[in-house]
Amino acid sequence: MSETTVTGVPVSGWKRLAWILLPLLVLAGSIAWIVASDPLRSFDNGAPPVEALTFERTILNETGIHLMVRAGGSEPMTIAQVQVDDAYWRFIQDPPGEIERGATAWLNVPYPWVLGEAHMVIALTNTGTAFEHEIAVAVPTPEATSSQLLAQAIIGAIVGLLPVAVGLMFYPALRGVGRGGMNFLLALTIGLLAFLLIDMTGDAFELAAESAALFQGPAMVVLAGAASFLVLMGVGRWRGTPTGLSLSFFIALGIGLHNLGEGLAIGAAFAAGSAGLGTFLVVGFTIHNVTEGIGIAAPILKERPPLWSFVALTALAGGPAVIGMWLGSLAYAPQWSALALAVGAGAVLQVIVEVGAFLLRSNDKRSAFTLSPTVIAGLVAGVGFMYATAAFVKI
Repeated sequence: MSETTVTGVPVSGWKRLAWILLPLLVLAGSIAWIVASDPLRSFDNGAPPVEALTFERTILNETGIHLMVRAGGSEPMTIAQVQVDDAYWRFIQDPPGEIERGATAWLNVPYPWVLGEAHMVIALTNTGTAFEHEIAVAVPTPEATSSQLLAQAIIGAIVGLLPVAVGLMFYPALRGVGRGGMNFLLALTIGLLAFLLIDMTGDAFELAAESAALFQGPAMVVLAGAASFLVLMGVGRWRGTPTGLSLSFFIALGIGLHNLGEGLAIGAAFAAGSAGLGTFLVVGFTIHNVTEGIGIAAPILKERPPLWSFVALTALAGGPAVIGMWLGSLAYAPQWSALALAVGAGAVLQVIVEVGAFLLRSNDKRSAFTLSPTVIAGLVAGVGFMYATAAFVKI
């Protein structure tokens, strides 16, 4: 076997492998000894195990209330009783028995819930620990029927596809702008993306706080956002710095991931029974997203891209809202929503970097234009418009 040199000392291949396996074997043996001998049993003072239970999904239908829970305690948990509105009800657990750490189970309660009213559900473990879950407004949970999916697709298209298409319709009118106008539009794009970044990050951390502790919500958000940023940055710079149509596609991708999060919010609002709130959100998001199309068009104002590219840009930026609607109303869970928003935030940050770099390359006197009134006005206009219209979608 060939020899290699580490710090000047020859080490054969099999010896290197042995020195890799040795610490791993020691670690495995140590873990086996800890499990078998339980050296911590002398510290056992009779205290009950640490228990944690997270309610991830709620389904209301003609058969009652169905709750998906996830265990996160130090030991397997047993749900002994379920209380609804201060009364104990029989329930069927699926799968039955103890719930292992990190595992999920459905609690099916044949409770005659009342349309439009609030209900409080309490799950009690065999140790007496109580975990509460409030159903703010009781309405039937949407089912994955063809008519339901079609209706949600239409709403998602109104929220995502329509405003992006309207924004891109400004393309012919904006093609004649000079250098100052171009700088304004690119700065406007950076401003609206900066608002989306802050907004998505805040929402991601808020949802992460609602997820089970074992998902390590804040760390998951940061790591997913960083990974998304680095992957997209590597892809974007693989064949040189993106400009023109390729940069527009990157902007559309970042906005599309953001619209996925918006679709999740609207879908969850409908599933939670906030039908009026959902309609209000649809109108607000539609107004809120109009500038996204203008931002996507900014890098291609000096080009004549083919017609199909506008269709593709609209689909890429607005289409994910439809997927978000479906997921939000039919399979909502806080940790996956937080993950989606974190990935979107990383993508938006990458787009901000690329648009900023494109803006710098487009001007000869970089130090002079960065603080120019045109650029500052674009940044303020982008952030200001998004902040003002966000009032329609923040409840």
